[in-house]
Amino acid sequence: MRSITATLLVWTLVLAGAAQQAPPRAPQTAPRPDDKPQVLTATKGTTKFTATATEVVEDVILKDKSGKPIEGLTAKDFIITEDGKPQAVKFCQFQTLEEATSTPAPAAAGPAVKEETIAAPAKPDPSAVKSVIANQISPEKAGDLKYKDRRLMVMFFDMTSMPIQDQMRAQTAAQKFLKTQMTKSDLMAIMTFSSDVKVVEDFTDDRDKLNKDIKGLIIGEGQGFDTSTADDSTSDTGAAFTADDTEFNIFNTDRQLSALETAVKMLGSLNEKKALVYFASGITKSADNQAQLQATVNAAIRANVAFYPIDARGLVASAPLGDATKGSSGGSAMYSGSSARAATSNFQGQQETLYTLAVDTGGKALLDNNDLAMGIVQAQKDISSYYILGYVPSNDKLDGQFRRIKITLRPELAAKYGQPKDYRQGYFADREFTKFTSADKERQLQQALMLGDPVTDIQVAMEINYFRLARDRYFVPITVKIPGSELAFAKHGGAESTQIDFIGEIKDEKGKVVQNVRDYIPVSLKGETAAQLAKRPLGYDTGYTLPPGKYDIKFLARENVSGKMGTYETKFVVPDLTAETTRLPISSVVLSSQRMDMSSAVFSTQRDKKLEAANPLIEDGKKLVPSVTRVFNRSQDMYVYLQAYEPTAETTQPLVATVSFIRGKVKAFETAPLQVTEGLDAKSKALPLKFDVPLNKLVPGKYTCQVNVIDPAGQKFAFSRKEVMVVQ
Repeated sequence: MRSITATLLVWTLVLAGAAQQAPPRAPQTAPRPDDKPQVLTATKGTTKFTATATEVVEDVILKDKSGKPIEGLTAKDFIITEDGKPQAVKFCQFQTLEEATSTPAPAAAGPAVKEETIAAPAKPDPSAVKSVIANQISPEKAGDLKYKDRRLMVMFFDMTSMPIQDQMRAQTAAQKFLKTQMTKSDLMAIMTFSSDVKVVEDFTDDRDKLNKDIKGLIIGEGQGFDTSTADDSTSDTGAAFTADDTEFNIFNTDRQLSALETAVKMLGSLNEKKALVYFASGITKSADNQAQLQATVNAAIRANVAFYPIDARGLVASAPLGDATKGSSGGSAMYSGSSARAATSNFQGQQETLYTLAVDTGGKALLDNNDLAMGIVQAQKDISSYYILGYVPSNDKLDGQFRRIKITLRPELAAKYGQPKDYRQGYFADREFTKFTSADKERQLQQALMLGDPVTDIQVAMEINYFRLARDRYFVPITVKIPGSELAFAKHGGAESTQIDFIGEIKDEKGKVVQNVRDYIPVSLKGETAAQLAKRPLGYDTGYTLPPGKYDIKFLARENVSGKMGTYETKFVVPDLTAETTRLPISSVVLSSQRMDMSSAVFSTQRDKKLEAANPLIEDGKKLVPSVTRVFNRSQDMYVYLQAYEPTAETTQPLVATVSFIRGKVKAFETAPLQVTEGLDAKSKALPLKFDVPLNKLVPGKYTCQVNVIDPAGQKFAFSRKEVMVVQ
């Protein structure tokens, strides 16, 4: 059982002392959507110097006269120029792709097996949490080749352009390819487009998983965006007036082309050559769609993706006045032949757009062929073994301009093999963060969250606690701290402002997303508050309800003036306290130096009332702010909060609790015993325990703070230890 998540609680400017500053960190440059950064590191003694440079990666296919890949070349054999200026080739790798078909092993002899029936796709789980990451194509690490010696192909099903019979035909063709033509080098991904672009499966060679995904496609999905015409081929409906749907056709075509652009931008994070096999029943294009068509082609070239469109209608023999799927046209057009000419022109125009997508990106279109699987085979054959070349461009300006690339072989090799032709002819340079579009910024966040390595431009600290709400539900408050000194602010009208973006996911031990967060908070500070920010952290709170289990949380924050980002990732456990029989079950222990009035936050967003009601750290309009760093000043009081649970009790069973401070092996201080005789919550069976501990009796130093809870009647006890630092 899983409860729906809570979102944002409140932003706070933590008024703790400067002693809570975070420790120093190692710098690292944030990745940009289209960067291929190469990290160069030099170490001397105990000092480590790190620099990051943009790296351009090119894929080059070289074949001899017989069509076989040319092997054995090195970086010295290639000459690369960018805008006419020679570039030094930093690395050269040959990708070896096997061509032998990998067919499934035949089943062992035995009793006859009934023909497989295609089961109806499973209904979606209404309680499933949608991933906060729209881009599910896992990116590569900086300077890495994630899929070495593998062929990357994507099957993209445009459900909006295909009627039901064409969707079924495309589904069958994809299954045929997986069964009979897929090789050991092939990695396949599956995407669909209906209301939005969906990544059904990331790149994998698991044939069974891919086949299951293909079978799971919902036939009939995406209908309602059919292209209608307003020419002589239009069906005669008998209506007195026929609306001109031209504007709707322009919109629908732009949606299809924009979906392809979104898909190739997802694939742009991978250095290898990619083929996108596009199943569609043609694309109707007019002059008004030319801008979007060019944007899609440019995005594909930039991402090193070739389109392989497949007309899912196959070989069509149309009757002069149309087939039985629609009504005949009326008026004189059906007698003059203009109706047949208009229908033929529309059909050819739809195929012409598919052909344009293929030719302009280096792919091939499969038109007028009933064996749709041949289109996938064509993409497979075109991506043979190839070279991956990398260089650091001499022009390091972040201007977003197009850079033209020319790759040639040394003269003696060119005379023998000819010059390479199959490679990307240029790319668009990176841009400064301030020139990013909103789509660029969102894609940067998503890719950074998916990368295996953390981003550490900003240090992010987090504390995770848990409190029992019911037998199978726990409230998990999460507190995030970001040092204010690491944030960049823009000045506007006497105020300093920025925007902080947050993105994160919580996954269970099976890797399934169970909760997520996607938030952005505008920050505007003035006067003394802005001056104090350099010495104090900013805090962000949120909370979730989760069942007992093991979880993995990954959280990323970015400030939107300089684009600096920081990642935090950890594993945590929500224990099943109901199963605890030998010890007294208790919650997390929260240590704090601040109770904040909810109405006096420096800046906040709309608060979730249900979330606030479930959060035990909020009481009487004030919130106990956990100390993430656990550094306290002697002049402060330490607030200690926890809950003990009495699952079988109807009334409060008295408890006794103390807080001790241990330095080394010596108990430096212990509070007087706290006796709790009332306050049991009838629903959660929680008994709150609260301490207010003055720290002026402790000398500065490091301590172990131990909380002891005893149940005299039940003869049970529990304790919790945390390391704290007391400063002057």
